[in-house]
Amino acid sequence: MTAFVSGLQKEKNMIKTRLNELLGIKYPVIQGGMAWVAEAELASAVSNAGGAGLIAGGSADAEIIRKEIYKAKELTDKPFGINVMLMSPYAEDLMQLACEEKVALVTTGAGSPGKYIEKLKEAGIKVIPVVSSVALAKRMERAGADAVIAEGMEAGGHIGSITTMCLTPQIADAVKIPVVAAGGIGDGRTLAAAFALGAQGVQIGTLLLLSDECKINGNYKEIVIAAKDTDSVITGTNTGHPVRQIRNKFTRRMLDREKEGMSPGEYEKLTEGSLRKAAVDGNREEGSFMAGQIAGMLNENSRRTAKELIENLFDETENIINKLQNV
Repeated sequence: MTAFVSGLQKEKNMIKTRLNELLGIKYPVIQGGMAWVAEAELASAVSNAGGAGLIAGGSADAEIIRKEIYKAKELTDKPFGINVMLMSPYAEDLMQLACEEKVALVTTGAGSPGKYIEKLKEAGIKVIPVVSSVALAKRMERAGADAVIAEGMEAGGHIGSITTMCLTPQIADAVKIPVVAAGGIGDGRTLAAAFALGAQGVQIGTLLLLSDECKINGNYKEIVIAAKDTDSVITGTNTGHPVRQIRNKFTRRMLDREKEGMSPGEYEKLTEGSLRKAAVDGNREEGSFMAGQIAGMLNENSRRTAKELIENLFDETENIINKLQNV
């Protein structure tokens, strides 16, 4: 079973991969850039725990994110970055901000960051786009990306159409840069599986919703904990922008409207502000409670500090790898 840990190094009971080296982090894990969730306190906690924390750009302007960067710099001296949604009207401003503030990394979603990569790398910033296909991963490698995040449809929020299990190994075979698996990573079993698929690290989001440092409304956390395996639904498929979230009155209303042939414009209007209603207001009926399919695995025992969650994740993974090496 030695092939299982190909590409991994174990030093003093710690898993080391190319992602550790690339980002200068203890554990090969990146925190998801979740809008209205990934703020300075969570990002710094993840970085202090040995991972790479992220501040989510979402649809916020550069000055709002600058303040979050300043807060994070006060809370940690470890590497952290920002996530930029390329559909945001402030995407270009956020890229400029990243260069000015010299964050360690930038992850991107909802498009190609190709036109920004050279400028970011000149500023010493690692560029790691989220990709949902082999073709896009290869394109990002050619454009100069330092790594790619292969995000499967198990993830929460905006998703592609291929599972992590199928997407990760195909991308790992297609590119030479490190591949980070995302979607469905919530315990040692799933992290070990990601390594077996060829990933050099993982991105986690849903698990960190339950961390003490994640300051979302308490209702959001309760809804994630209460979710069963069948409570995850996808809306927006007809619009070309599918979103995974936890079933509630809002999702039922959205799915009914989609069956009626709702236009993309109507979809945008109905979803406007729904994530804020979940994360900030805790509105159980009108909020979009984005979470991955692993929500069904989580429970009250998952409420821990970010440090405890990450350390436990890798302790479990090491135990699994050790057992498999002896099979």
